[in-house]
Amino acid sequence: MPDQRQSLTSAELAKATAAELRACVRAGAWTGPTTGLARGYVQANLVILPADAADEFAEFCRANPRPCPLLEQTAPGDPEPHDAAPGSDVRTDVPRYRVFRQGKLEPQEPTDIQHLWRDDLVSFLLGCSFTFENALVREGLPVRHIDQQRNVPMYRTNRACRPAGRFSGELVVSMRPYPPEAIERVSEVSGRFPTQHGAPIHVGDPQALGITDLERPDYGDAVTLHPGEVPVFWACGVTPQAALLNARCELAITHSPGCMFVTDWRDADLEAARSEGRAP
Repeated sequence: MPDQRQSLTSAELAKATAAELRACVRAGAWTGPTTGLARGYVQANLVILPADAADEFAEFCRANPRPCPLLEQTAPGDPEPHDAAPGSDVRTDVPRYRVFRQGKLEPQEPTDIQHLWRDDLVSFLLGCSFTFENALVREGLPVRHIDQQRNVPMYRTNRACRPAGRFSGELVVSMRPYPPEAIERVSEVSGRFPTQHGAPIHVGDPQALGITDLERPDYGDAVTLHPGEVPVFWACGVTPQAALLNARCELAITHSPGCMFVTDWRDADLEAARSEGRAP
């Protein structure tokens, strides 16, 4: 790998290991989306909350497993996800963060949250659809936002999540366009990853989800739909960020949409565990 202090290209980081990518992020050499980077490694959404809200949020995840598949929960005050990435640090190893106070999103997106860390903060890693994108590409099913070097488009929907305590809100979805003849295969491939949002939840008409304009995503970037293609929608790990607005926790920290925490787990291991009937 190049010097971690240098600016790096997405092509270089696509070949990086998870640990190498996290080191580059920690050094400030990468502050953008992680789609297509460290290919073959499981990516995760991040939510950090005070301990007094942790049980309610864990219940929200259990009640809404498609958008919020819980991979790991840390002990209060511990910034290291010991199972997913030993030696990592959630305070420095995400390209950009979002900070919420009393349900209001602060305008700045820091690249390091060590100055915000407290002994009562609990971290949650949630599954991310960027993981199954590796499998889609391997199967010859191109991912449009990777090809266009953009962040994945994400949209709020009219579907309500099941509430848990102070946490409630709408489902957020990500979208990838495909021709109709590819959708069965796309569903089969992504369905191998139930802890990474699994198969699509909707195909076709965006208005059925309350989405009025695909060119104006609520998060991420719009992508090109070619003639004959249809939009395919997956549950998205940005869903908790909508719930945080309603929960009004005195402090909450998340990844910036598309800027994930990359774990040391391999996506091939998830596929193998699934095929063998073991918990992924």
